Amino acid sequence: MPATALRVAGGVAAGLLAMLVGLSVVAAAEEEEAGAPVGLVTTLDSRSVPPEYVAWVERAGHECAEVSAPLIAAQIDAESGWNATARSHAGAQGLSQFLPGTWKTWGVDAAGRDGSSEPDGTADPFTPGDAIMTQARYDCWLAKKVAPLGNGADLTRLLLAAYNAGPGAVQEFGGLPPYPETQSYVTRIIAAMTGYSGGTADEEGGPFGDRVVAYAKKWLGTPYAWGGGGPEGPSRGFAQGADTVGFDCSSLVQAAVYHASGGRTLLPRTSQVQVTAGEPVERDALRPGDVIGFDLHGSFDHIGIYIGNGQFIHAPRTGDVVKISRLGDSYYTSRPQKVRRFG
Repeated sequence: MPATALRVAGGVAAGLLAMLVGLSVVAAAEEEEAGAPVGLVTTLDSRSVPPEYVAWVERAGHECAEVSAPLIAAQIDAESGWNATARSHAGAQGLSQFLPGTWKTWGVDAAGRDGSSEPDGTADPFTPGDAIMTQARYDCWLAKKVAPLGNGADLTRLLLAAYNAGPGAVQEFGGLPPYPETQSYVTRIIAAMTGYSGGTADEEGGPFGDRVVAYAKKWLGTPYAWGGGGPEGPSRGFAQGADTVGFDCSSLVQAAVYHASGGRTLLPRTSQVQVTAGEPVERDALRPGDVIGFDLHGSFDHIGIYIGNGQFIHAPRTGDVVKISRLGDSYYTSRPQKVRRFG
């Protein structure tokens, strides 16, 4: 719900905070200075959108570089479940769940109530074309409004937080507000975007493990960014990664498994927790797509993806890039390891 006037209860639930912030690494990103945010998927999988709305969603995805068609679709799904007549207990209306006061300011007359693509003289939140194009217009405005407030959160997350809690809340906290409802809303939509995004043949076909490997290989040469990356792709990091757009080890694994599963499996953010999920696998039973955790400094603080032939792909460290290494290297063979399988 666009909530320029909406107040959400404060306080962050411990479980949600652990998922979003992580035990030792904060997933973080920031808009590139020009063009779309890094990692923003712009191609819509039209099969996942109700047919009568496809043209409007695709049109909305061209309103500005910061807002994609998959983002628009994932928001609508979260807001109304594609119910054009939806009303919330707070008075929000239509596909995009605009409050009357916000609609009065932002409402766009883009379509006719009869479903035509011609304006009919009235901006109506229950007219799908009007609602979708107003959502795009408002999202674009929010993106520009919150862009200077990066501070460890990427532009897509910030605009979604502003859509839910209002740009004032994002400005007040200098980033994502610590509201459980808003944190959950942002995470849910970021995760849902993949289900509305067009994929490559390598990602869509073949065994699950091969899809994990194919997605990870797409990012070979991408810089390591501590705290950077996530299901939506590479992004600007945090702390020592603040000046770098890329992945760290656990975000690369998280993104690869998420995309390979079609958005059904979202792993925990950190390597220490990832090695406790999935199905345990014996070291001599490795197959492509399995995830390998390494205990380098007293905990399983590094993780990668096995690709076959004794090799794995990973994001090693600050100053390095996503690359392929050998499990037989002495640095890795001397460390305790855990293997997990997710599909």
